[in-house]
Amino acid sequence: MSLRLATFNVENLMTRFDFTGFRNQLRQDRVIQLFEVRNEGVYQQLEQARVIAATDDTRQMTALAIADADADILCLQEIDNMAALQAFEYGYLFRMVGNGYRQKYLVEGNDSRGIDVAVLMREETRDGRKIELRDIKSHAMLTYRDLDLFDETLGQNAHIDDKIFKRDCLELDLLIGGVPFTLYVVHFKSMGSPRDGLDGRQATMPVRRAEARAVRRIIENRFGAGQTATKNFAICGDMNDYQERVDVIGTRRTGYRFEHKNEAESALDVFSHDGFAENVMRRRDEMDRWTLYHARGPQEQWLCQLDYIWLSPALASVNAGRQPEIIRHGQPFRTVFPPGQEVERYPRTGWDRPKASDHCPVVMTLDLK
Repeated sequence: MSLRLATFNVENLMTRFDFTGFRNQLRQDRVIQLFEVRNEGVYQQLEQARVIAATDDTRQMTALAIADADADILCLQEIDNMAALQAFEYGYLFRMVGNGYRQKYLVEGNDSRGIDVAVLMREETRDGRKIELRDIKSHAMLTYRDLDLFDETLGQNAHIDDKIFKRDCLELDLLIGGVPFTLYVVHFKSMGSPRDGLDGRQATMPVRRAEARAVRRIIENRFGAGQTATKNFAICGDMNDYQERVDVIGTRRTGYRFEHKNEAESALDVFSHDGFAENVMRRRDEMDRWTLYHARGPQEQWLCQLDYIWLSPALASVNAGRQPEIIRHGQPFRTVFPPGQEVERYPRTGWDRPKASDHCPVVMTLDLK
């Protein structure tokens, strides 16, 4: 019996407009900055027109990427609300590519912008096994005190009663053809801008490390510490951290070369250091594990994995001969591909936008026992 499991950060699937750019140019779209707009009412009209015009192409590509993943269970990040999810599923996934999902789950989390994690599921797997939800639980309200995870590395502004998850850890207790399977869907703290003499990744790593420790503690509390290795569970989502990267060196004019680099530390070491879970992406070649291209000028550009499917030791063992797939056809043209990895982009893909997302869907076919 097999199950196709995927994760995808679709980036800002919103049902609302953001007009704060009129007063804060840092939040103003670059195309509107080309024009002199003195009246806030006119600005709002222009922003509405810009967003609506751009959204259809973007969401067609998002839907194509999801259709190419062809998952039975799809974990999503950056969903505004259930209304946005339903409108996208019906108007794009179902109507455009005939690839709808009847079961939809979303619980409002902690993100200040209101973007949440969500799960779409078919009623049956591709081989006809029933997908049943037995229970769903949000862990958004957990605090550092609740799990005894507060320490001084979190910084002076952190408090023991702060919520651990900056979005959520959504736990789904499932039966797949009668076989138990537990899914944890997360979206960890973003890296942000440099602060206190540290780059954005290092400055925010203590928060992500606490989130990873919290996910691990939740799983250990569920199954028992020392008893988790034999259980069927997966941890999926955008974890905003990486244990390795591929540096992209050069420019369009001079050409590129690529260098693999291991990171000295990562928040995700919490999962991997003692074999608690396996990042199955590492079964692929080290140059071909990336799910996002990061660039801030020619001196700072690399490919890295931000999007993960972590498997329990039991699931990893049963699926020892398998690798995850990465859907990269929705990447913008600015993404630099290592030799031999180039793909044909979806129609109307732009240099930077429109695009399916900066993130790539990750999908894996799993045997369950």
